[in-house]
Amino acid sequence: MKTNVFIDGSEGTTGLRIHERLGDRDDIELLQIAPELRKDPQERRRMINASDVTFLCLPDAAAVEAVSLAEDGVRIIDASTAHRTNPDWAYGFPELSDVHYEKIRTGRRVAVPGCHASGFVAIVYPLIAGGILPADYPISAFSLTGYSGGGKKMIAEYEAEEKATELFAPREYALSQQHKHLKEMKAVTGLTRIPLFSPIVDDYYSGMVVSVPLYTDLLNGRQTPETVHAFLQRYYSGRQFMQVCPYGAEAETRGFLSGNALSGWDGMRIYVTGNEDRILISTQFDNLGKGASGAAVECFNIMTGCAEEKGLVL
Repeated sequence: MKTNVFIDGSEGTTGLRIHERLGDRDDIELLQIAPELRKDPQERRRMINASDVTFLCLPDAAAVEAVSLAEDGVRIIDASTAHRTNPDWAYGFPELSDVHYEKIRTGRRVAVPGCHASGFVAIVYPLIAGGILPADYPISAFSLTGYSGGGKKMIAEYEAEEKATELFAPREYALSQQHKHLKEMKAVTGLTRIPLFSPIVDDYYSGMVVSVPLYTDLLNGRQTPETVHAFLQRYYSGRQFMQVCPYGAEAETRGFLSGNALSGWDGMRIYVTGNEDRILISTQFDNLGKGASGAAVECFNIMTGCAEEKGLVL
């Protein structure tokens, strides 16, 4: 029996990628809305409630409206920011804990993590849960991402035949410390203060590296890069989407971590580097994969009882 799927917002970057990933699957019937009715509330209501699972790839306000149109029997996977800190919704990062996995598997409402937040949460959540990182640590992070995360308008700017000179270099943004992922980064990890966060967009299509620096004397216990690496390796053991790279693996790329190295791949790699005073933990992944549509499809697979990796690239 096929699962009926509707993608509300299928013309955006994430919606298009979900459509591509599901389009050839023989276990899914994709419900198509007439292009001229994409914003018609009644037609959207009809399509949502004709589905078993609806993906929301919409701005926040439109995602909230779409949820109000859904009847109880419809399962929703929301890729917007709107529901990521709502306790009534499952947070769509199943590798964080068995509890997260079960809430996704059995849930009717699942919020897909943000791309920057995914890389940050993958580092900070286990360290707090494991008692290594104090919840009140004055944490900071920086994140390098490709321009596809900025949506259609930014993609058009970067891919224009004649583009502005500044688009050829990395650009730091969200300078007011009001990035939309900050609320999620704090709430999901259990931090008591909002992180200092510096995102950077660069002139390549997709992929990202998120890094969190830590002082060892502010951590609980006697921590070194080796002990933190061993802890994360145990924590994510058996999680096929998460690869904690061998200690020292950055030497294979001459000490560089490239933002676009995992473009097109749907897992996430973790590197632990540093010294006895200062540790740097970095996640490397595709902002369109584990950071967006790949994570959404992984959650869909868990919710519908499929192999987690079905339709994904690992």
